[in-house]
Amino acid sequence: MSRPRAAAFFDLDKTVIAKSSTLAFSRPFYKGGLVNRRAVLKSSFAQFVYLLQGADEDSMDRMRDYLKVLCAGWPVDQVSAIVAETLHELIDPMVYAEAVALFDEHHAAGRDVVIVSSSGEEVVGPIGEMLGVDHVVATRMVVQDGRYTGEIEFYAYGEGKAVAMRELAEERGYDLEQSWAYSDSFTDRPMLDLVGNPVAVNPDKALRRHAAEQGWRLREFRRPVRMRDRVRVPSPPGPPVAYAGMAVAAGAACLAWWAGRRRT
Repeated sequence: MSRPRAAAFFDLDKTVIAKSSTLAFSRPFYKGGLVNRRAVLKSSFAQFVYLLQGADEDSMDRMRDYLKVLCAGWPVDQVSAIVAETLHELIDPMVYAEAVALFDEHHAAGRDVVIVSSSGEEVVGPIGEMLGVDHVVATRMVVQDGRYTGEIEFYAYGEGKAVAMRELAEERGYDLEQSWAYSDSFTDRPMLDLVGNPVAVNPDKALRRHAAEQGWRLREFRRPVRMRDRVRVPSPPGPPVAYAGMAVAAGAACLAWWAGRRRT
C-alpha cells in the first residue's frame, strides 16, 4: 500500500518573506494611480509597526477593513498587471533562504508545499508561482464587472486558514497528522494545531510562549536571498542593523509626517 501523501503549509509574511506582501506593493499602486500619497505613507508606517510588533487579531481586523475600503473600485486587470511587473523587484529580495531550503527538503521528501496567506490571491498567486510551490490559499475579494467591490468572499485568516487546509487535504488526499505547518504569528494557531508537525518561525511573543508550552519546534529565519541567485550558495547575510536601519528610516519618516498633520 502506498504511503499517505502529506504537505507542508507555510504562512507567507515574516515566514517565507521578510515583510508584509500586501503592503510591499503600496508604491507601485501609487504610481499606477490606485492610491494617493497619504495611503503610501500609511502603508509604510504599518509595515514598520508590523516588522516591530507582528500581527495580532485587532491589527489584522483593522488591516482587513482598511483594504476593503481602499481597493473598492480597483480594476482587477490593472492590479494583476502591476503585481506581475513589480513582483521580482519587490518580493525577490525578501525571500528567506531558509524557507527556500525547506521547500526543497519537503519536495524531496514527496510532500506538496502550500502557501496559506491572508493577503489577496492576486498577490499570493504570483508569489507562489515564483517560489515554485504546489498550491496557494489566499484571501479572495468579490469582483463585479472587472472591478473589486470592496467585499471579501473568503478571508484566509485564523480559523479560515484551517478550514481551507482541511478542504485542500480532503481534495488532495493529504494526511494532516503527517503534515507540517510554519508560521510566525499566534493568530495562526489554528493552522499550526491542525498538523502533526507545527513549527514556529520567527515567532511573536505569544506564539513563542505557546510553542514552548506545547513543545513545538522553533526556527529563526534571518537570510533573505534573491530567488534568481538561489542556484548559488547564498553569501553571508549583511549586518542586521542594515535592515533595522531601513525600517527605522521608514518609520521615522511616517512619524514625522503624522506629527506634522497633528500640528496642522
